[in-house]
Amino acid sequence: MSQSPTIVLVHGFWGGAAHWSKVIVELSRLGHSGLRAVELPLTSLADDAERTRKMIAQEGGPVLLVGHSYGGAVITEAGDHPNVVGLVYIAAFAPDAGESPGAITAKNPPLAAANLAPDSDGYLWVKPDRFHESFCQDLTADEGLVMGVTQKAPLASTFGDEISTPAWKTKNSWYQISSQDRMIAPANQQWMSGRLGAKKVITLDASHASLASRPVEVAALIDEAAKHQ
Repeated sequence: MSQSPTIVLVHGFWGGAAHWSKVIVELSRLGHSGLRAVELPLTSLADDAERTRKMIAQEGGPVLLVGHSYGGAVITEAGDHPNVVGLVYIAAFAPDAGESPGAITAKNPPLAAANLAPDSDGYLWVKPDRFHESFCQDLTADEGLVMGVTQKAPLASTFGDEISTPAWKTKNSWYQISSQDRMIAPANQQWMSGRLGAKKVITLDASHASLASRPVEVAALIDEAAKHQ
């Protein structure tokens, strides 16, 4: 039997590695001990992909990359590393060469687009009093409050950074669509997942924060991808 891959979890905009908390617990219960979560700077796609590549290289063995939201663009860019054996997209961007998350978003703007606000330093925030309804409407109000206050804003320019060589063209992929997503339009998720040639696509009746509201189902998909190797 081939070596079980280390699962490297890559967060997206407006959150950090802790967004994976519930999925980490579920994956541990499923017997996965090789778990890592990258903390991205969210300063540019190049910076974020480089941080992810360094963590992949530290493992020294097979790695399954899992990306949520913008993290999908990061694993698409960083997934060409020879140690990477697969890619799992959780309500995530999966751009092609020359595409950016911003360009994909423009195809079908999400419902919560009006709740994004740039600051004077160039960072893009979800308005804290709109975070719960925008990002994680299927979590409790308390959870939404904490996520909104602790959100990690990206530099807005990162939205326009383009993919060079998409790893999904040469690596196996899996995709989870969130049908009630207000941050990445479900139509865009369906379109991206459809062109991946994914091993499996599942749809959850979930917000953008499916990794927090539906961790059992998300972990099961990741587990299936890990066992495929």
